[in-house]
Amino acid sequence: MSDSREYDADPELISRLRVIEEQPLDARAEAYAALHDELVRRLESGPTDDASSAHV
Repeated sequence: MSDSREYDADPELISRLRVIEEQPLDARAEAYAALHDELVRRLESGPTDDASSAHV
């Protein structure tokens, strides 16, 4: 495993996180909350694995 996990992450996400980190604390908190909400929506709208949830 490399010393930096940055190479395993989405470059767009890394860029957005860098922009957020440069903001003042109150703006940073709002930006992280917005990013969190967006990621939750992406996860919830993604494909589901029906095979693992089907129990016979």
